[in-house]
Amino acid sequence: MRQRRFVPVLAASFLALSSTLVACSSTSAPGADAESGTAAVEVQEITVFAAASLKGAFEEIATAFEAEHAGIVVEQLVTDGSSTLATQINEGAPADVFASADEKNMQIVVNAGNAESPELFASNTLVVAVPSGNPGGVESLANLANVTTVLCAPEVPCGSASVRLLEAADVSVTPASLEQNVTAVLQKVAANEADAGLVYATDVIGDAQVESFEPEGAEEVVNRYPLVALKGTAEPNAAQAFVDFVLSEAGQEILAKYGFSGA
Repeated sequence: MRQRRFVPVLAASFLALSSTLVACSSTSAPGADAESGTAAVEVQEITVFAAASLKGAFEEIATAFEAEHAGIVVEQLVTDGSSTLATQINEGAPADVFASADEKNMQIVVNAGNAESPELFASNTLVVAVPSGNPGGVESLANLANVTTVLCAPEVPCGSASVRLLEAADVSVTPASLEQNVTAVLQKVAANEADAGLVYATDVIGDAQVESFEPEGAEEVVNRYPLVALKGTAEPNAAQAFVDFVLSEAGQEILAKYGFSGA
């Protein structure tokens, strides 16, 4: 269990801005408070596990959340494939909040007794991503069968969605590689290591290294994102406050900015 950290009120905003994605130890400095004459405020630190596709949006959400919640710091924002995160949580990783890119991996955590009553907060659809200039001439899902294609592994949400999309289109693809998260797929496409890949619509926004198009049938394959304050959290009130912020109008506006649709 992480110790709580005590800091002067005047330093709270600085600590919120300087939160990093690596764990830091908790300390208290009552002597410094006495010398400065400032009152101490208790800081609650939380760790958020989030699907890789949420990285940009949740970084901004964490900053906005801290600005509105003096005394709560997002100590770590850990992003990876939802299946990887679910496994880590069930193996005892010290997470306070879990945001999954699908309901299946969230249910794995619920079934293990580590969460209950998750709430849907966003949705996402797939696009075909190609390197800038589209050197492989990819114009349809059918083309993916004849070019170097990378996909997410079927056990992760983007991979499961890719399987459903390709099966619905009756397209058989032998991928050059199967990646454990959508970020890895996009990186290979952007680096011209593949002619195409299936990624989320949110992943290609603002990326000049890739082009994309929405394939036919994508609107029928929608991933819905749930999140929850985990039962093992040492900071249940702070964890729930983060969940509530994501669900709030402010949180939803940030998600929409990054291309997510409502749940």
